[in-house]
Amino acid sequence: MAAAIRTRLRAFVADRRAATAVEFAILVTPLLFLVLAALQLAIIFFANQWLETAAIQAGRQLMTGADQAQGMTQSQFQQAVCAKAPAMFSCPGIMVDVQSASSYSTISTTPLSLTYDSAGNVSNTWTYSPGAGGDIVILRVMYDWPVIAAPLLPGLANQPNGSRLLVATAVFKNEPFQ
Repeated sequence: MAAAIRTRLRAFVADRRAATAVEFAILVTPLLFLVLAALQLAIIFFANQWLETAAIQAGRQLMTGADQAQGMTQSQFQQAVCAKAPAMFSCPGIMVDVQSASSYSTISTTPLSLTYDSAGNVSNTWTYSPGAGGDIVILRVMYDWPVIAAPLLPGLANQPNGSRLLVATAVFKNEPFQ
């Protein structure tokens, strides 16, 4: 019996018919992770560029004083930013922070960080101070982008909930309003 087992074991080790399939199975897993990570990273860069475009377009409205003349509220301005963003973004997920100051040295440029409630929703309260003519304004548009397979791709997620915070920033000086 023991001799038969040894003979079978030697035959199994010497058998090379499925070696290519086994080697492929070993190599395809890291290759698949690499392709998925590259695809996810490309989607994140693409989404961040769209967010930058929406922030720049919305910033023009503030810079010229058009939104201030209309007496736009924070929620109205957020809806205006959302209208400029493509459908890949969920409007309630777009966060807008607008701060103004009289000079570049007094404006706050500290990085924003998100806080979450027990349900995993963002609980921050954002500022909306579009400023007057001649003021310096910093506009930050943020979106908590979901990262697919975040536990497998830990470098792509930068938030505790496994998502990536996309931030688009525009800094400008308001035109003198007429």
